[in-house]
Amino acid sequence: MTGGVLEQFALPGRKAVVTGASRGLGRAFALALAQAGADVAVVARTGTDIKAAAAGIAGQTGRTVVPVTADLTQRPDAERMIAEAADGLGGLDILVNNAGVCFHRPALEVPDEEWRQVFDVNVYGLWVASTEAAKRMSSQRGGRGGVIVNVGSISSIIVNRPQWQPAYNASKAAVHQLTKSLAAEWAAHGIRVNALAPGYVKTEMAPVDRPEFRRHWIEDTPQQRYASPEEIAPSVVYLASPASAFMTGSVLVIDGGYTIY
Repeated sequence: MTGGVLEQFALPGRKAVVTGASRGLGRAFALALAQAGADVAVVARTGTDIKAAAAGIAGQTGRTVVPVTADLTQRPDAERMIAEAADGLGGLDILVNNAGVCFHRPALEVPDEEWRQVFDVNVYGLWVASTEAAKRMSSQRGGRGGVIVNVGSISSIIVNRPQWQPAYNASKAAVHQLTKSLAAEWAAHGIRVNALAPGYVKTEMAPVDRPEFRRHWIEDTPQQRYASPEEIAPSVVYLASPASAFMTGSVLVIDGGYTIY
């Protein structure tokens, strides 16, 4: 490697796709990648939301930001999403699988349709997006391959409390194991696959401010606080950049120390 160490974190001209990017973690990830120099396709199910997010990120960074509307639980939509993103950006180097859904419900009360929805979004959608992206990455000129970052969770390695969320926990464990499987298989094609496992982050999906959760979500964390999406985003840049070139099949835990205990 040549150049200074900070240059290894830069992504000049790279082409990235971020799913679930209209708000929260996904929007922060897309913004960080654009700030690092990447052009980004941002994906969500609602057209008005993702267009607004794309315009905001483009205005802040001056990069090309392409909004794509897709339901990743439907294979034709997921396939079109990858094709539309790659065509709009002029290539595909980075995929961040961030889209996810979670329900709080005891196991004996989980309806089949809810269980299927969690796995359809969190695992199946990630699977289709990853395989479609890998086809393009492995056939790119110069054999430069690509990078896939899967957003997992500490819920894959602990059981959250006080809320019960068995479907989500199982789905994120599947994400982590699938990350390792794809990393092993696709290394020969120059494709690195890693996962990020955040702890409690203040987003619309995680009501960290609610008093009934503070005891277990905040006070049980060694740092005694939750994270903001902007604190997690630099780690996605690291995993997507040459700075992590010798890293694949890993799960990077960022949780304020929560899983220490």
